[in-house]
Amino acid sequence: GYNRLPKTKNEDGLVSLFIKKPEAEVRANQQQIVDTLFVIFGSKPQLSVCVEGIKKLPDNLTEFVIYILERPASGPARRIPSNETTNFLNGQLIQLKSKLVVENIVPKMGFTEQALKEYLDTPQEGIHPFLWEQAKLDNPDPDSLVPVPMIGFKALHQRLKHQEQQTQAHQQRLDLIAEDLESLQQKQVNMLAKLEEYKRKHIQLSHRLLQVVVKQEISRKMGYSIQAEEEQLRVQLEKIQLELNHPTQFKGRLNELMSQIRMQNHLAGTRADFSYQMDPSLQQEIKHLLKQQQEGLKHLVNIIKEDAQDIQLMEQNLEASPFSQR
Repeated sequence: GYNRLPKTKNEDGLVSLFIKKPEAEVRANQQQIVDTLFVIFGSKPQLSVCVEGIKKLPDNLTEFVIYILERPASGPARRIPSNETTNFLNGQLIQLKSKLVVENIVPKMGFTEQALKEYLDTPQEGIHPFLWEQAKLDNPDPDSLVPVPMIGFKALHQRLKHQEQQTQAHQQRLDLIAEDLESLQQKQVNMLAKLEEYKRKHIQLSHRLLQVVVKQEISRKMGYSIQAEEEQLRVQLEKIQLELNHPTQFKGRLNELMSQIRMQNHLAGTRADFSYQMDPSLQQEIKHLLKQQQEGLKHLVNIIKEDAQDIQLMEQNLEASPFSQR
C-alpha cells in the first residue's frame, strides 16, 4: 500500500497520542487530559500544552495531537521539536498508560531528504527487494506518497478499517457541505424575494417622486403661459392617447383573439386529448382590452342613466308648469 507523506516538520512540534477511548469521551475530557499532561511535564509555568486536533480512529481509538509551547523569560515563544517531546513522553509511557490509557506515541513530522532516501533504498523486513522496487515504480504520486508493507491479513484488515473510517469522515464532510449549500440556496431565494420587493418599492417611490415633481413644476409655472416645448409635448401625448383609444386597432385585435379562442374551444370539444395553453402575456393583453371595454360600457350606462334622469326631471317640470295646464 501507500501512505501520504506528512507535511509537518520537526520544528512544528506535533506529537500524536493514541488513546484507547472513544472520540466523544476524549473531547469531553480534553481539559482534564491537558492538565494531566501539564503535570507530567513538571508543571513548569513556562510550558503550555496545546491541542492541535482530535481524530476518531478504528478499534475505539482516538488520535490526540498536541504540541508544547515554551515561553522563556527572555526571547520569543517557541515550539519544542517533535522528537524531543516524543522522547520525553516515551519515558513517561507507563504513567501515560495508567492515567490516560495511551496506547502509542508517534511524532507527526515528515522525512528529511536523507531519511526518505534511506527508507526507499532499503527494502522493508519480510519484503523481497524485487517487490519493493516494483512498489516504488508503481507509486502513483512519488512526491506525496511512500510505499508501506502490509504483511498478513491482520495488517490488511487494519488498513481497511482506516480507509472505511476515512471514507465515513469524507461522507460526513460532504453532508455538511450539502447542508451549507442548501442553506445558501435558501438565503439566495430570500434575497431574490427581497430584491423584487425593493424593486417594487423603488418603482412606487419613483412614481411618488414624479408626482411631487409634477406638482412642484405646476406650482412653479403657475401664471406663466405654455411654452413651445410644452405645447409639442401636449400634442405628442394627445396623439399617443388617440392611437391607444383607436376603435379599430384594439377592437380588431380583440376580435381576432376571440375568434382564436372560439376555434380552440371548438377543437377542444371535438378532440378529448387536445389541450391548449395561452401565453401569459397574451392573457394579460386580453384582460386589459376586456377591462377597457367594460369600463367604456360602464361609462355609457352612466351617461344613459344621467340622461334618463334629466329627461324625467324635465318632464316633471313641464307637467308642473302653468303652460302645460293650458
